[in-house]
Amino acid sequence: MAVFSPGFRGRRRSTNPNLPPGQYEESGFPVLTAGITPRIREDDWRFTVTTERGERREWDWAGMQALGPERITTDIHCVTSWSKFGTEWRGVPVDRFLDGLDTSASFVLAGCYGGYTTNLPLDDVRGGKAWVAFEYDGQPLPAEHGGPARLLVPHLYFWKSAKWVNSLTLLEHDRAGFWEDLGYHMHGDPWREERYR
Repeated sequence: MAVFSPGFRGRRRSTNPNLPPGQYEESGFPVLTAGITPRIREDDWRFTVTTERGERREWDWAGMQALGPERITTDIHCVTSWSKFGTEWRGVPVDRFLDGLDTSASFVLAGCYGGYTTNLPLDDVRGGKAWVAFEYDGQPLPAEHGGPARLLVPHLYFWKSAKWVNSLTLLEHDRAGFWEDLGYHMHGDPWREERYR
């Protein structure tokens, strides 16, 4: 017979239709990090995009801002089972960093200060689906949440929204990133529960 602490009722299931399977609704914003938290000043931050042929573009903080940030309100879903609804961000669409590039790539590898990487199909960061975000809830993005800038790909599990992002490398063939090398799913769709391979 199972014994529970007095008052234990488990997690209440949400009736929110926007909650993917296996998730629960979170009111806070948990901090989950593999390794140390890098502290990068905006003045030192750089972001590069490199094509599969080696063409390279680079932006500093002011150059990124000049691309025209926008406000984003979206739900986010962590592979550890929490979801947070209606989060508010400000960032530059990844499309603006890719504008005018001659590429036949199908994938991208996001790189970060601190060495973290994650892979994504190029189609999952184009067409208004992803941003380089630098504000959360009207404030500069704190370092523990990936500041000064992180990738924001809200339709995938949140490990794909790489913290402290500093590069995108376009690839013809998919290449596993940090968590994918350790057995996480190569894609990460929360509606399909693509948590692990």
